[in-house]
Amino acid sequence: MAQTIDLDALLDTIGPACAAGARERDETDGFVDDNYTLLKDNGAFAALVPADLGGGGARHSELCAFLKGLAHYCPSTALALSMHSHLVAAAVYNHRNGRPGKALLDKVAGGAVLVSTGANDWLESNGTVERVDGGYRVSARKPFASGSPKGAAMVTSAPYDDPEHGWQVLHFPVPFSAEGVSLANDWQTMGMRATGSHTIVLDNVFVPDDAIALRRPRGQFHMVWSVVLTVAMPLIMSVYAGVAEKAAGIATGLAARRSGDPAVPYLLGELTNLATTAQIAHADMVRLANDLDFDATVEAADAMLVRKSICANAVIATTQKAMETAGAAGFFRVTGLERLVRDAQGARFHPLPEKRQQQFTGRLALGLDPVGDPVAPELRVAAE
Repeated sequence: MAQTIDLDALLDTIGPACAAGARERDETDGFVDDNYTLLKDNGAFAALVPADLGGGGARHSELCAFLKGLAHYCPSTALALSMHSHLVAAAVYNHRNGRPGKALLDKVAGGAVLVSTGANDWLESNGTVERVDGGYRVSARKPFASGSPKGAAMVTSAPYDDPEHGWQVLHFPVPFSAEGVSLANDWQTMGMRATGSHTIVLDNVFVPDDAIALRRPRGQFHMVWSVVLTVAMPLIMSVYAGVAEKAAGIATGLAARRSGDPAVPYLLGELTNLATTAQIAHADMVRLANDLDFDATVEAADAMLVRKSICANAVIATTQKAMETAGAAGFFRVTGLERLVRDAQGARFHPLPEKRQQQFTGRLALGLDPVGDPVAPELRVAAE
């Protein structure tokens, strides 16, 4: 019988090692290179791959819990892992439901580390695509590619004006070893500084016909997003829920030194409420994903997006309240609290940012297409 991975034991084993050097990486924009090696050596990248395909056989909910716990040690490590893992989760869902996914899972079971560029692409995607013999030539800049310094393959997309079908978005993998692939080395940010989320540059990269995994109409909501959002958001927000928990714990310890201050109980009460809100929203996201047993509908995606906004707002508010609760001691970098305040800000930028989520949700509630009418091709071209 195939052995399944014990993520609780793994967290206890590698968590402290992942925490080592976190402050230095934050100050130098250094990537979590050593932590990636630890994760790979211990099977974390293949944790979601079914055991009968050579993976860890972990449930989606188990990996969510692992990522939340790992964020207590190193949020950047946890976030980079979550980006790889959501691609694996989508492949597991597709494989279970009779769609292509096994080939990707086989690669991950064999040691491949994946990088996603989907967060910034959304419905439109970006770049230029030229049809050539046997495939396409793609040029693009893909930002926010977490884990890119150690990735084996990226899962990306680009828009193509098909002569017969009009504007489409093509989805495909590209190995980092492909000619024309490079990193801009531009990940210099407020928070989550060690995720290695550099912009990937594709310069006339050849993509063969048989690499095209999906074609969809550009600018329109497609079922693929119902899968991706439902599996990805609980994994990603697990990290931020862990950030909120860690910040609340640090602040509580620092506030205990000022127990005679009459404001402290009120601050701790506020802090607990905010942290609990983040935990509840996150837990409901995990519930909706239901260990990858769900119907991929626009309503499922919408429910997940609503909870993502609630969770993100609560995480950010928790870290800010943690700083207030901690008092002046929390202002010192040595406590680690200010780093968590900065890391939490990243929650704003994962799909969908709050105002775009509210528009999506509001239009759906009115019985309208949640993303509106597709943008006219001539306007898209002008914007690019």
